[in-house]
Amino acid sequence: MFTRRRLFAALALTAALAGCTSGGGGSEQQQPVSDLPDGAALLKESAEATRMIESGHFSLNVDGQVDAIPVQNAEGDITRKNGGGAQGTVKLTFMGSVIEGKFVLTPDDLFIQGPTGGYQKLSAGLVTSIYDPSAILDPDRGVANVVAKVRQPRTEGEEEVDGVETYKVSGTVAKDVVLEIVPGVTQDVPVSVWIRTDNKQPAQAQVTVPQGDQEATVTLKLSEVGKDVTITPPN
Repeated sequence: MFTRRRLFAALALTAALAGCTSGGGGSEQQQPVSDLPDGAALLKESAEATRMIESGHFSLNVDGQVDAIPVQNAEGDITRKNGGGAQGTVKLTFMGSVIEGKFVLTPDDLFIQGPTGGYQKLSAGLVTSIYDPSAILDPDRGVANVVAKVRQPRTEGEEEVDGVETYKVSGTVAKDVVLEIVPGVTQDVPVSVWIRTDNKQPAQAQVTVPQGDQEATVTLKLSEVGKDVTITPPN
């Protein structure tokens, strides 16, 4: 059963809070590591900046298959104001079939519209595994928490992500931290965060998720931070 928890678990990754791979976000500028800002200091500033974010635009891409995440890619707007919510487009696997369409998530309901027909509503009775719609931007459990708890961070260089100058910081995150937003993680996972050089907000985050003898990557991009986002249930 497709639930709000699974949708937002995919949207929140960071793991997370997504598509571009580690080499595909833009141009990379090589410079001596000694000239780069300290990774731990950058992540601390970024976590503080992320806790202040209440709305924005996201883009997600899943490269490979993550058993607990049915979403392949998604894009749209998200907010944690007024109880939280999101809306946009999504491509996901539902009951063995690949579905592309629109979604609207409110504090009470999830609406999905396929290629044809109107929106289908999942009632509160069906959505038994409730996931806080503000989870992706939750200051205590969402992207900010993941960024704050990256272990052994190292600044790898400067990269441009969609025209924005960033520092790329990589490390690992404990599975218990990732599980807050990504179900099915069974071990600590590698993570990279692209932090804007101007305001230290995260422009992009990527997590590598082991799946048996395979690996999948989940990449989340965040832009238009602070934009006015109003989530309205479809008629």
